[in-house]
Amino acid sequence: MKKIAVMGFGNPVRSDDGVGCRVVELFQKEYSGDVDISIFDMGTSAFEVLFQLQGHDVLIIVDAVIHSNEPDGAIFRLPASAIQAAIVEDPMVFLHSLKWDQALSYAKKIMQAEFPEGNIYVYLIAVSDLRLEMGLSEPVALAALEVAGHIRNDIEQLRHGTHL
Repeated sequence: MKKIAVMGFGNPVRSDDGVGCRVVELFQKEYSGDVDISIFDMGTSAFEVLFQLQGHDVLIIVDAVIHSNEPDGAIFRLPASAIQAAIVEDPMVFLHSLKWDQALSYAKKIMQAEFPEGNIYVYLIAVSDLRLEMGLSEPVALAALEVAGHIRNDIEQLRHGTHL
């Protein structure tokens, strides 16, 4: 069995920006005690969490995306080429606003040869509401549930040796 890290990014006090955190919250109890699945709430200041990624074979990332020109709740699963293009050698980072692409750049530096080059999957959910407010809008909350279902399927496929 491959060791899988599921990472949710976002700011839960900025309305829909917290969608990545909401998705991993759905998994906290479901996968607690499962030694092959690690659930990381990357929040907004999760630089130190990146050191815990060593030893993982697969990374699954969830984050919000703004200015996508799609309705709130639209779901994107990025192709491997887009993920590799997002990894830059030395990204400028503010530790309290670490986004998934910056996290991958730093994870690659930290993990070095252990970085799972071909085993990274990114789900992005379109959002427009970033008000200082707790809670997700209805379309984004529904998208969080849908993405959680996709990730459950991904995990089952990985457990049965099926390549995603």
